[in-house]
Amino acid sequence: MNDLLFDFTVDKAKKTVHITREFDADPGLVWDAFTKAEILDQWVAPKPWTARTKVMDFRVGGRRFYAMVSPEGHERWAIQKYLAINPKTHFKMFNVFADKDENPEPLGSEWDYTFSEHNGRTVVRIVIYNESLERMEMMLKMGFTEGFKMSMRNLEDVLAMIGGRKGV
Repeated sequence: MNDLLFDFTVDKAKKTVHITREFDADPGLVWDAFTKAEILDQWVAPKPWTARTKVMDFRVGGRRFYAMVSPEGHERWAIQKYLAINPKTHFKMFNVFADKDENPEPLGSEWDYTFSEHNGRTVVRIVIYNESLERMEMMLKMGFTEGFKMSMRNLEDVLAMIGGRKGV
């Protein structure tokens, strides 16, 4: 039985998405899953898509440049610039779509991640602020909600596979 909290709330008036997700995994492992390319690439793309990181420099001022790749080989590139990092508890980044040469699209979103432990579980809270309502609505039409939920299920599987389940 999976009784892990998963709350996904869209607030169009504030151009934000609020996500809270619990994991039955060690906080350090969950942090690593969000901050290390070799783990991120295993779960972040909703299946049957895959993720491929070309560059990842997880430090304030650093960036991740990666692609979501469709089964047919279509690549959707994005840049994440790291704005703030408090190891193991918080990081903030700016995310924007780009072409394969790292030329960004005009508008993006700021993602604010907080990691904590509650009742023996790791809780990840994410607030996504979009620079425009139009961008946010485009993301929702592209299937962001369903895709993100699929990614969270992928992450749960990866955490279990690499030793994330407590008491196992």
